[in-house]
Amino acid sequence: MIGSLLGGIGLFLLGMVLMTEGLKAAAGDALRGGLARFTGGPARAVLSGVGVTALVQSSSATVLTTIGFVSAGLLSFTQAVGVIFGANLGTTSTGWIVSLLGLKVSVAALALPLVGVGALARFLLRGRAASIGLALAGFGVIFVGIDILQQSMSSLASTFDPERFPGATLGGRVLLVVVGAAMTVVLQSSSAAVATTLTALHTGTLGLGQATMLVIGQNLGTTVTAALASIGASVPARRTGLAHILFNVVAGTAAFALAPIFLYLVEGTGALPGADDPAVALAAFHTAFNALGVMILLPVTPRFAALVTRMIPDRGPELTRNLDPSVAEVPAVGVEAARRTVLGILAATMEVAVGALRPGARASRASELDRIREALGETRRFLGNVKTTPSLAQEHHRHLGVLHAIDHIDRLTDALAEAHGRVLPGSPEIRSEVSHALEILGRASAWLHGTGDSPQEALEGLSAAVADHRRAERLRILDRAATGQVDPSHMVASLEALRWMDRVVYHIWRAVHHLADPGEVAAREGSQVFDDPEEVGARS
Repeated sequence: MIGSLLGGIGLFLLGMVLMTEGLKAAAGDALRGGLARFTGGPARAVLSGVGVTALVQSSSATVLTTIGFVSAGLLSFTQAVGVIFGANLGTTSTGWIVSLLGLKVSVAALALPLVGVGALARFLLRGRAASIGLALAGFGVIFVGIDILQQSMSSLASTFDPERFPGATLGGRVLLVVVGAAMTVVLQSSSAAVATTLTALHTGTLGLGQATMLVIGQNLGTTVTAALASIGASVPARRTGLAHILFNVVAGTAAFALAPIFLYLVEGTGALPGADDPAVALAAFHTAFNALGVMILLPVTPRFAALVTRMIPDRGPELTRNLDPSVAEVPAVGVEAARRTVLGILAATMEVAVGALRPGARASRASELDRIREALGETRRFLGNVKTTPSLAQEHHRHLGVLHAIDHIDRLTDALAEAHGRVLPGSPEIRSEVSHALEILGRASAWLHGTGDSPQEALEGLSAAVADHRRAERLRILDRAATGQVDPSHMVASLEALRWMDRVVYHIWRAVHHLADPGEVAAREGSQVFDDPEEVGARS
């Protein structure tokens, strides 16, 4: 009996993992796109959290996506709190699947063919079809696990009397809550713990009153997992974990206080449906008290978010403080978080570049360049854990675009490190070109900080103009050197300065080009989105 019970739980967990991984991969950019469309306010963020969690059957995936969006700057923390509320509500959909399908419909005969068809699709097909096959196999394994759980729980029901379990007294209710929390911690899945409780209730092993206390504890048990996951994590991850913990504590406390009323309405008066189907009543209770938690906290979401922010203030290097390794598990979000980080790094690099281009500038900001190089190195290491493939075209192009931008910023820092003692030639044409460049770079800097229109076209025109001036000025300087009007050493310094300015402007343009929206640029331009190696090498 114990072996069957453990096997049923294990198969349910395995099925959840397979189905979640398959749905996440099949959804592709849907996680990113779905959340991005619901950023207007806390209420819309809650709906987004519910929808995405119900889609992928994993609140953890939704929370990881949310962390990435906060890191990427696509969601404020206030909006992220709303998504967390919705994720907690959306994860209760598993209870409905178990109570309405797993326990009501005899799917044992259908489950094994689902596993077979899904597994074959996973190994024989490619891309999204293979991911759907994995999800299908996981769905089948879930019901195989539920079937085994029902059999083992039926044996347990004949051995144990539900009346022997605590629950009638306050102490007994608290004990059951603690047991429920322990189940979630041991199983590392509140869904598996709730499924086990629903099966026990359905087979008569537990009474409804005892099951409600267990479900409250199982909901609270996720806070232990969140707390452990937050240790040593980034600030957005720790804030998200704390918000998740506080929400579950509020919802659990309200559920514990109102559970006797719920039981009285179901079992005592029959005012609520569920007396004839306790499993459905328990699934409804699980959803109801999470919805109650949302109703309590949603009106005060800004204050709630401000409280969490004060409890966990910002720390770490400013440029890369939001790169959380766990975000890399969701490729689309990991790439976007890295892209936004590189935008910040480029903005810092632009400040150095503008200072170096100003008339009379002779010194480079070595300490700032060291900080930028360190940030670039950390971003590369983060992207090393983000795995995209050409089959995920948009995500893959974004990933490549960010890597191209990092390479250009790296070359740009090399050029800026050589700025010490370099003074651009003082001809009127060059002075005019520098003035024009500073104006364009100022617009680009404003765009990097989130204001103004995209400077891509202006930067491309500036780069072409600087290259043309460099070629024309080179011929003029060489001609003057040949006629003795310019000292040869001055000629070399002038040519080097012109090439240096060409490199700076070119690498800024290419970095902005790749960061503006690599996915859309790739779709529009195909392979031309990336750089000609000869051209890059010529300006290095």
